[in-house]
Amino acid sequence: MISEKMVKALSDQVNAELYSAYLYLAMSAYADSAEFKGIANWLNVQAREEQAHGTHIVKHLLERGAVPVFAEIKAPQASWGSIAELFDMVAAHEKHVTGLINKIADLALEEKDHATYNFILWYVNEQVEEEANAEELVARVKLAGDHSGLICHLDNTLGAREFKDPFPD
Repeated sequence: MISEKMVKALSDQVNAELYSAYLYLAMSAYADSAEFKGIANWLNVQAREEQAHGTHIVKHLLERGAVPVFAEIKAPQASWGSIAELFDMVAAHEKHVTGLINKIADLALEEKDHATYNFILWYVNEQVEEEANAEELVARVKLAGDHSGLICHLDNTLGAREFKDPFPD
């Protein structure tokens, strides 16, 4: 049986994942409005992945016989001073999410909830990739500096990203 404390922690994580989707969607809209269509695409794919994560956690709760508790999702920031600032925020946000996921893993171990621990390990590993991707983008933007051609190249590269459902049925 899953504990009430774990149901709350996982429900809070659903909210965090859906906030992440909302944040990345806002970032995508900002990038699109600034004519960075490829960066907008990358962020839109990121938003869709975060939404899939939230749905996946809800399914886990339901499979464990628990009912998720849904809370209000706060409004994200709507604009950024630059693409560099935007990607700095992506990196900081992913580090924050890693901390949330690690707390759930710690709680699962503490409660000897092996099913949730096994479940949350997918997210622990996913966050390693998410942080590395975000840091790489921060480095690329910094490397490009004020060279518009390099930013345009990055924009074109990021435009090729496609959404792949991480949890296909």
